[in-house]
Amino acid sequence: MADNHSAEEPLLLNLTDSASENPPRPAFAAAFVKWVLGIAMWLVLGFWVVLTFTLPSDAGTEFLESWTSATTGSVYGITGSMFLLFSGPILVIVVLAIASLMVFGKKELQLKTTSKYPRSRLRTLPILVDGPFGVVSAAEFIGICLFVVFVLWALYAYTMQNLEVLSELSLSSEGKWILMMILTGLRFGTIGIYCLAFLFLPISRGSVLLSIIDVPFEQATRYHVWLGHLTMFLFTLHGLCFVIAWALEGQLLDEILEWADEGIAVLPGVISLLAGLLMWVTTLPPVRRKNFELFFYTHQLYVVFVVFLALHVGDFIFCIAAGGIFLFVIDRFLRFCQSRRTVGIISARCLPCGSVELVFSKPANLQYTALSFIFIQIRELSGLQWHPFSVSSSPLAGRKHISVLIKVLGEWTLKLKSKVSHMSGTEGENELRSQSCSKITASVEGPYGHEIPYHLTYENLILVAGGSGISPFLAVLSDILHLTNQGKPCLPKNVLVIWAIRKSNELHLLSTLDAESICPNFRDKLDLEVRVYVTRESGPSLEEGNIDEGISTSVSTLSRGSGMSVLVGTGNRLWAGAYVISSIVGFAVSMALLDIFYINPLNIVSWWYKGLLLVGCMIGSVIIFGGPVIYLWHRWEKRAIAVEEAEDGEKDDESQQSAHFNTRQDDVVPKDRGVSRTTHYGARPNFEEIFTSVSDRWGDVDIGVVVCGPASLRSSVAKQCRSQNLRRGELHPVFHFNSHSFDL
Repeated sequence: MADNHSAEEPLLLNLTDSASENPPRPAFAAAFVKWVLGIAMWLVLGFWVVLTFTLPSDAGTEFLESWTSATTGSVYGITGSMFLLFSGPILVIVVLAIASLMVFGKKELQLKTTSKYPRSRLRTLPILVDGPFGVVSAAEFIGICLFVVFVLWALYAYTMQNLEVLSELSLSSEGKWILMMILTGLRFGTIGIYCLAFLFLPISRGSVLLSIIDVPFEQATRYHVWLGHLTMFLFTLHGLCFVIAWALEGQLLDEILEWADEGIAVLPGVISLLAGLLMWVTTLPPVRRKNFELFFYTHQLYVVFVVFLALHVGDFIFCIAAGGIFLFVIDRFLRFCQSRRTVGIISARCLPCGSVELVFSKPANLQYTALSFIFIQIRELSGLQWHPFSVSSSPLAGRKHISVLIKVLGEWTLKLKSKVSHMSGTEGENELRSQSCSKITASVEGPYGHEIPYHLTYENLILVAGGSGISPFLAVLSDILHLTNQGKPCLPKNVLVIWAIRKSNELHLLSTLDAESICPNFRDKLDLEVRVYVTRESGPSLEEGNIDEGISTSVSTLSRGSGMSVLVGTGNRLWAGAYVISSIVGFAVSMALLDIFYINPLNIVSWWYKGLLLVGCMIGSVIIFGGPVIYLWHRWEKRAIAVEEAEDGEKDDESQQSAHFNTRQDDVVPKDRGVSRTTHYGARPNFEEIFTSVSDRWGDVDIGVVVCGPASLRSSVAKQCRSQNLRRGELHPVFHFNSHSFDL
């Protein structure tokens, strides 16, 4: 228990079943190596940032010319020179991060204990709570400011250079305007390429970069959105400047259709820009909210955007952004291999609140945390659509299953509910007779999420959910209850759950958490309070009364099939690291062979063609060099599962968990299964009153606040966290804001 540890002593937690309850501290040598690797990563990152900020200046231009002249004599030529300077640092950081994760390991998680004096942290301190960026922490605000400063500085530096060039030429007024527009367009395009270098980094779901800084994909997507808006804005200005210049010259159509062998090929750039504009328009909130499928399918044009951008700018300019794109290709191919497997569904049932619960089979060695999420594809509903859902089961609840709760909100989820109801026979005898003709074929990507279960690092927790946002918190509560019952280190001692729902029929979701069964007499060890706010009802309904007395659930036991694949970037660090490194090495080897045996002997000089060859090498190296590693990883997985099944013998954990999730249609679910609650009707949570009350009751402590719900809810909670922290007194807590919501 956490009570046995002092405030200064670090707390180690191992979530695997085979590990001891008190794992040893990391060896000094391993800790020292990890420290050295961390310093090296910061130094490389610092060099990359300084280089990026320096390039728009005259000194940066001189350095770039000196660098290229000194390194173009290698076998890779100017392409290798530019790639090493701009994309090399990010690949070096990736290799160092892989080494760091391998040295320190993933299974033993070092959790911070409660400190004597609570303090704010940049990552959990909300600065902006309204506006176009949503809720922005202090760390994110610093990142935004750096990008804004870079763009403004680059525009200023390039403008000064443009004016200097114009002052040295004797041109007519119209000629100066045309040249000014061309030079300005080039500068906007250059800055856009610099931003593009970062654009693909946040959307690599299993990225080792996200793992090393413990930023989950669902949070990193916000950075991709911000960078996407900035990048497309700059590229749009880039295109408009050239259109204006060509229109003034009277050669608009001729210039747009130009596809030069040497220099910039214009037509591929027009195609790339049009693809980018289509993606950009459909990402705007009014379009995305009303027609998510249009946004999803249009966003697949990123392939056209990237390929034709390479054709437009050529190989050595494309190398500025190639590093981030290459890492995305590595991640995408791994996800493709994982998603090919059909995953067995242990059970599927429709809950009285209208939600659907799916329980998937997974191998015991596939690790995840309570705040993880998975992407699901149901082939009978759509062969292309993948939807993210938070995991609702704790990793401690069962070694061979993982479950999600899906609220019916759109067409896809409505079809899923109809399918599950049809299979369970709840639509009538005719549907029951045709049950053998119906099936659900599922594929799963993930799980993804936080590297460390940060919810266990707080002794005091406030979980704020809106509607189906309660789903990940069921896993969090189950996590805490299991650890408490097993006597393992677990910091949370005070937990307040605030849940806002529209209708009382959603109250049944709490019944899926059997608190008393997980941890008998948990109230003696854990202060758990649940406050539910039913916003659109003035009092308990008759239906709610029936639910409180007992409800019937429709359950369908399905064929198990295969478990989820462990081929995931956040999975086995040894295999995942070998796959990434082999792909990087393969890319270097492919480019060298291409230069030695094809480009140099045939004296190929076309920029657009060499850009196409560069993209081909990126894709080919991942398949040819990374593919065998994935194959061996898959073979290792099969052997590991066979050994695991042999050791389990007759103790089939999956059957036990299936029995836990599956009930007959006449089964009765008890009210809230041991979780007591207070329900408020016709009211919304008053966060100022709630947080003030908690502040007075819990005192001078760190309080972790986790929110899962719509943007308005996150904004309200963040605003109150900021307000409480700003007027914090001597004996009042510090509220640490954390968000767990998708904004795709």
